[in-house]
Amino acid sequence: MTSELDNVKNQRQNLLVDDEHSQPHDQDGDSDQNRSENRERSFTSGTTSNAVALQARDLVKVYDGGETVRAVEGVSFDVNEGEFVSIIGPSGSGKSTILRMIAGFEEPTEGSVVLDGIEITDRPPFDRDTNMMFQDLALFPNYTVSENIGYGPRQDGVPKKERASMVEEMLSMVHLEGYGDRAIDELSGGEQQRVALARCMINNPKVVLFDEPLASLDRQLRRDMTAELRDIQDQTGSTFLYVTHNQQVALSASDRVIVLNDGRVEQVGTPDELYNDPQTEFVANFVGDMNMFTSATTLAGDGNQSVAIGADPIPLPPDMVETRRSEMLIGVRPYDFNLAHDHGEVSKCYLEGVVSGTMFNGDRTVVSVTTDLGEFLSETTATTEQGATVFLHCSPDDMHFYQVDGVDDE
Repeated sequence: MTSELDNVKNQRQNLLVDDEHSQPHDQDGDSDQNRSENRERSFTSGTTSNAVALQARDLVKVYDGGETVRAVEGVSFDVNEGEFVSIIGPSGSGKSTILRMIAGFEEPTEGSVVLDGIEITDRPPFDRDTNMMFQDLALFPNYTVSENIGYGPRQDGVPKKERASMVEEMLSMVHLEGYGDRAIDELSGGEQQRVALARCMINNPKVVLFDEPLASLDRQLRRDMTAELRDIQDQTGSTFLYVTHNQQVALSASDRVIVLNDGRVEQVGTPDELYNDPQTEFVANFVGDMNMFTSATTLAGDGNQSVAIGADPIPLPPDMVETRRSEMLIGVRPYDFNLAHDHGEVSKCYLEGVVSGTMFNGDRTVVSVTTDLGEFLSETTATTEQGATVFLHCSPDDMHFYQVDGVDDE
């Protein structure tokens, strides 16, 4: 899995919100003006601005029933204008609930949502400058492609000629020129995705929200659509907030990624930061593969702690030395574990073991090695065979250190 994630680290992808729920019956009198301003606001070439487009502030969502469920617990984050931000996490971590609170389909128990400097927490979905692209796309089967894409402007009372021009622009953007008169059931899955995307973007919303829109696509089509999403976002300068359980999509498309666990934010960072500098044990294990093992710590004469791996002690990072522990949890990515058959080829950080299995993974082989500390994976171009004695070695810089739960400070 790590190879796949590493290969797509520089691609781009995110989430949308569909305007199915946009209605022309505004309640505070200013929505028609807002929509008119949206139509006049042209798409701009995509560079991320320092201006904040969206703010989630201390969002909490509690469901009361037979059993009280705290689905979201104090979540805060910002999304800048022109930024592609993804939210990832395991099932039940609160990803879609957060998105629905931002879109207005769920009411927060506590907290607020601010869009372009204006609090919109109490506004209905049709009175928010967002559109959402759902997993099931929610296209109208009795409408043509053009009628689906032009649904939002028609609801807003845009004149027919202007609406037709807007639809043609969107068809060109999603590479569906000449498809306007086709029925939805005449389109492939990928073409339907493009129609749904065009419908979300035609009104040029402040933020486009996406709730797992690519989940039903096969691997190759999902990869293609991910790249296309990123290209469109770059070209238009739109702001995307994308919810997905697919790490490959999030890491390849996003400027930043928010990792959730049990309704709380574990870490926010660039794909590279999450992959190469995970701040918690959860992020280390959730984003890609990580070999984990514990090691006893020793106190050196200079007062600093170190861990023993192989022949020499490895000093702990300064932030870990502040909290003295008798054991530390150590993580090493499979691609950082080099494999050698000769002890003379290894670095000072090494583990000896026996090859217990191999798995072909493109231009590299994933080798499973049984050691005294457990089973570890190495992604390597080296050739080996089951039963061979090998050495897994790495640089100290490739090691990640975490505190062991339940181990008291010394």
